[in-house]
Amino acid sequence: MAEEGNQKQKRLYQTWKGSNRFFCGGRLIFGPDVSSIFLTVVMIGGPALTFCIKVFHTISVNEKDGKDSFYWYIVLFVAALLTCLDILFLFLTSSRDPGIIPRNTKPPESDEAFDMNTPSMEWINDRTPHLRLPKTKEVIVNGHSVNVKYCDTCMLYRAPRASHCSICNNCVQKFDHHCPWVGQCIGLRNYRFFYMFIFTSTVLCLYVFGFSWVHNAQNKEGVLKALQKDILSDVLIVYCFITVWFVGGLSVFHFYLICTNQTTYENFRYRYDKKENPYHKGMGRNLQEVFLSKIPPSLNNFRAFACEDENMATEATDPDDVRTSKEKIDIEMGNKLSESNGISLPEILQNLHYDELEGNSKTEGNVDLDIQPSPFIFEPDKRDEEVIARETETIHQV
Repeated sequence: MAEEGNQKQKRLYQTWKGSNRFFCGGRLIFGPDVSSIFLTVVMIGGPALTFCIKVFHTISVNEKDGKDSFYWYIVLFVAALLTCLDILFLFLTSSRDPGIIPRNTKPPESDEAFDMNTPSMEWINDRTPHLRLPKTKEVIVNGHSVNVKYCDTCMLYRAPRASHCSICNNCVQKFDHHCPWVGQCIGLRNYRFFYMFIFTSTVLCLYVFGFSWVHNAQNKEGVLKALQKDILSDVLIVYCFITVWFVGGLSVFHFYLICTNQTTYENFRYRYDKKENPYHKGMGRNLQEVFLSKIPPSLNNFRAFACEDENMATEATDPDDVRTSKEKIDIEMGNKLSESNGISLPEILQNLHYDELEGNSKTEGNVDLDIQPSPFIFEPDKRDEEVIARETETIHQV
């Protein structure tokens, strides 16, 4: 019986509330736009493979002519190595947990919380139907006061530098941005690989661009005639020239962010223009923090079996069972009052949906609705009035 229960129990990645996509039994985690990786691989591998074929053809021609091709063998090996490294860094960036913060199953308890009607919080398992938490809270980071925000979706106060990604629907540690080219958020645990990816792409573009010119320069007829005849080299030169401005610009920009210990999210919001950056440790220590420090372990074990509290929000709920705490209290009090008076309300009245009655009795604009008297208000019988009158006359006669 225990084995059957374990088989039916789902793992955490199967009940995950974010928009991520998991592969290999939860070992690999991607963003919802994982399909964009195939386009990125084609944009990297296509020109690189074309260049390698071009160099291999040059080596074959030189060997037929009896020329030494050792130099071009090195060019071919370096091009293939850069291409493999670039695709490897792309995969490491997009397939790992960027630093997702686990969600809470209930709002945090806080001394600053106060009781107030907040309908947006009433759906949380009826545990805190009137709890409202302050949207921001001050924490001290390296002697500086930093405001952290409360995330209504994850029901937690975000750690400093964390932010909620609207695409992946997760709070991410040291959130930098969501990159559509890698199909993943860039955060604390994959920023290093992301920078190596764009830097390797820049080096690969410059490498192909430069040796395409070198190949044309070795033509005996001259560079201009070589460009006219070798259309493939022309395409590679133009493609790499355009691409290097994009990936090269990203590499320079993110190197500046690393040296100043900023994220793209913080830089775009001009967060440290008018005040000191509390995370800046000097250029050397900032570089060491990104490239030489140990990557912290993931806060989530996606292959672990999910707890009941984590599955509670994912299970289907009967709409008739969803009631606010106020409605449940009203119904219970009504039942107790009727039982104390010896009156048992019919079941149809106990299960009556009062929201529908209230909705039908509302008026729109200045239009008056013809409200009929309620059939549940019992009027005294005329025969009872006659009996009371006769008793009153008897009392007066006495």
